[in-house]
Amino acid sequence: MSLSRTHPIDDSTPFAPPSPGPAATAPAPPTSAPATEPAFDPAADPELQRALDTLLRIAEQRADQPEALLDLLRRIEHLHRTIQDGPFRSSLPSDRNGLFTLLSEMEGSGGWPYIPRLQLRTFMDLLAPDPEP
Repeated sequence: MSLSRTHPIDDSTPFAPPSPGPAATAPAPPTSAPATEPAFDPAADPELQRALDTLLRIAEQRADQPEALLDLLRRIEHLHRTIQDGPFRSSLPSDRNGLFTLLSEMEGSGGWPYIPRLQLRTFMDLLAPDPEP
């Protein structure tokens, strides 16, 4: 199992893996090692890419509507938590070695996909009028 550091919407990020050269198309020699799960490649999932592109287009259409963008962010965060608490959690390896391997790969590929909430208190403090001396 291998996790990619590719940004899910933009394949031009510096973490994108280099495109395979001509040597990558040659068949691999047969081995006696057990078959392993193929590496996950976000670029190989066109359905997911279309959905992400659609979300980005929706955000761009609402560029001058902060309330609409806030609603979009809240919905994306809800989706994130639904996936995290459901399919992702149930897919975690049940043995310590498998879990350690997954956590090591997560750390090497960019960490946990957390969506941080903006701190409203910070914004309110910055926008508050200065007290008069």
